[in-house]
Amino acid sequence: MNIVVTGGAGFIGSHLCEKLLELGHSVTSLDNYSTGKVENHIQGVNYISGHTKHIQKHIIFTPDIIYHLGEYSRVEKSFDDIELVLGSNLHGTLSVLEFCRKNKCKLVYAGSSTKFGDNGNSRNESPYAWSKSSNTELVKNYSSWFNMEYAITYFYNVYGGREIAEGEYATVIGIFTRLYKQNKPLPVVSPGTQQRNFTHIDDIVSGLILVGFEGEGDNYGIGHEQSYTILEIAELFQSKIKLIPERRGNRMTSFVYTERIRALGWKPTKSLENFILNITQTHEQRINEDE
Repeated sequence: MNIVVTGGAGFIGSHLCEKLLELGHSVTSLDNYSTGKVENHIQGVNYISGHTKHIQKHIIFTPDIIYHLGEYSRVEKSFDDIELVLGSNLHGTLSVLEFCRKNKCKLVYAGSSTKFGDNGNSRNESPYAWSKSSNTELVKNYSSWFNMEYAITYFYNVYGGREIAEGEYATVIGIFTRLYKQNKPLPVVSPGTQQRNFTHIDDIVSGLILVGFEGEGDNYGIGHEQSYTILEIAELFQSKIKLIPERRGNRMTSFVYTERIRALGWKPTKSLENFILNITQTHEQRINEDE
């Protein structure tokens, strides 16, 4: 198949491109490199530098599937980046929807699990959460209005190789891993009891591919059902911890909806505790070898 991955040079997108290529598909990435990196490029993937707002100009063939991962994706920072959020998550996604409508290709949209937090009350708590939850409604409406084929997935705190470990868009596990190796305290946003579900990148990619080829409609939650508080995650690193001030839009609970993806035969295979244990054991071994 001919497959387009928006955000294909990013953390999740690069892993998806890599696996799709391994499966024998023709893969094109469209990325504006706001968080994507050239270092994430996979040999054999066709990379196009550009914004999703201009997808009609950049993609001059008809794909079978578009995986739309190329959106703004940070909660707290979205208050400061409102123009970027709206430009990417509203204008960019509208252009992708129009492209899919005109070219009659299937859209796999990466929704946000933030809309399920705090019993569904988190969907309006930040520009990011609002834009993503609004887009899921728009995708479903496009299907109803124009008979567009689609599936919507939801990720839950993805971790693994190539995740961002430093800067404004860094992930929790990435930050904790980097600071642990530097022997620095791990910053936990107050109160620290907010719960999260963490899912390995390999499990996310296997779910995405399954939904892309076999899924239809909404509510494909791809997430490990084991939840942890952020304090519990920090404690797994057996490192010093420092509480930092609470942040706007920081939901306290998380709910994982995996019924539809499990019905397709998916299940998580990776454990966060084993992942962190491997990090700490490998690091300690290197320290002992250097002494």
